[in-house]
Amino acid sequence: VQLQASGGGSVQTGDSLRLSCSVSVTLDDYAIGWFRQAPGKEREGVSCISVPDDSSTYYAESVKGRFTISADTLKNTVYLQMFSLKPDDTGVYYCAALPRFGSVCPTLTPSSKYWGQGTQVTVSS
Repeated sequence: VQLQASGGGSVQTGDSLRLSCSVSVTLDDYAIGWFRQAPGKEREGVSCISVPDDSSTYYAESVKGRFTISADTLKNTVYLQMFSLKPDDTGVYYCAALPRFGSVCPTLTPSSKYWGQGTQVTVSS
């Protein structure tokens, strides 16, 4: 399983970005999660989508109402649309293929054998 994240950049507070995660396998086989890691901090869960499970979506409290995760099954791509960005959103964003079943996706646990390379998001005030 290979994943490739893209779409990061340097923006101002209040701006928007859309991240993309291209996956080498069908989205029917895995849930796809977005995680981020700020300098000196642990990797944390941001959002997750499980397409085969009625496209169930999950969000960290810190991004609810500002970020939207979606999937294009024809392109095997998962998107993370980010609105109203804040400096606290700064970090390297990674996508990962997660087990469909169990609590990893709903709890946004950064536990996966399959990770994309990460894309940098920098939000300045």
